[in-house]
Amino acid sequence: MRNDERFEIQRAFDLLPHVIGSSWAVIWFRMKGIKKPTRDEYREKTLEFLRKIEPVFESYPKEEGFLDIIKYIEFRKNQEYEKIKSGENKEVETRYDRYVDYG
Repeated sequence: MRNDERFEIQRAFDLLPHVIGSSWAVIWFRMKGIKKPTRDEYREKTLEFLRKIEPVFESYPKEEGFLDIIKYIEFRKNQEYEKIKSGENKEVETRYDRYVDYG
């Protein structure tokens, strides 16, 4: 698969963890009155909300022309989940820091 064929999926996975996962996690903690969740709690909540959109990741038909992009989506999804769990997603970590510093 050419790089240009997966560009849009790359961009989506660059943004979704913090735009969907972290944003919804912050609101959840704020509404619960939890001002200082641990990093692990924050990462798990981020993953919880990100996983809610998995049906989108699985929405392409299991047909010949889509198999490569389906494999790539699965690869990127797993890669992003691991980066969140391990603290390697800088945007998620930045949003955690901002939340605990400013609520």
